[in-house]
Amino acid sequence: MFLARVYITLKPTVNDPQGLTIRGALHALGFTGVESVRAGKYMEIRIDAPDRGAAEAQVTEMCRKLLANPVIEDFRFELEDVPVRA
Repeated sequence: MFLARVYITLKPTVNDPQGLTIRGALHALGFTGVESVRAGKYMEIRIDAPDRGAAEAQVTEMCRKLLANPVIEDFRFELEDVPVRA
């Protein structure tokens, strides 16, 4: 069993209105040192796969086919071995 921690972010060239709004709110709260904010998505996915290579291939395919929009988003993930739940 594996746990994939998936991070999806907008590509650097894509405008991030949510990040700009968050930055403005932080400034309004007195955090004036914040120069920029980029918003993204975080997911945890448990995968039953025979080995690490198969789990990595599955997560990559999930990201490419559904979780990330390849036109405007990048993705990365970390894979961890986890014990099987009883």
